[in-house]
Amino acid sequence: MSMTISLQETRDSYKQFYPITTRWMDNDYYGHVNNVTYYSYFDTAANRYLIEAGGLDLDNSPVIGVVVNSGCTYNSPLAYPQALEAGLRVDRLGNSSVQYGLAIFAKGEYEASAFGHFVHVFVDRTSNRSVSIPVEIRKALEAIAADSK
Repeated sequence: MSMTISLQETRDSYKQFYPITTRWMDNDYYGHVNNVTYYSYFDTAANRYLIEAGGLDLDNSPVIGVVVNSGCTYNSPLAYPQALEAGLRVDRLGNSSVQYGLAIFAKGEYEASAFGHFVHVFVDRTSNRSVSIPVEIRKALEAIAADSK
């Protein structure tokens, strides 16, 4: 049985973009960026946004986000030394959690080479119990919601 999967995400579906510099170590034995590396790219883009737009202080914030779920679909290979761009949006925003939509594009390309999601649950740094998303971070997340203009 033959099965064709045609899933694609495009640049116009994302609200925020960050350049990603590939590194020699990102390539695997087969000469392309290894699948696990895309999760690092996703994490880098989302956390950069939380720091820059939401005011997250990695060392001192009493509330932090922890990843509880993630997934990725791979469409086309990328390799060092390609220049990449990470696209970011918010797909779902709850009281204590957010699901990001993320995609990795070869620089200037319209269609994503890979796309996926991950879910942050915001927790008290000390107790590790879920808490409401801090106001400044929530505002930043609302600004890149998939349904926002």
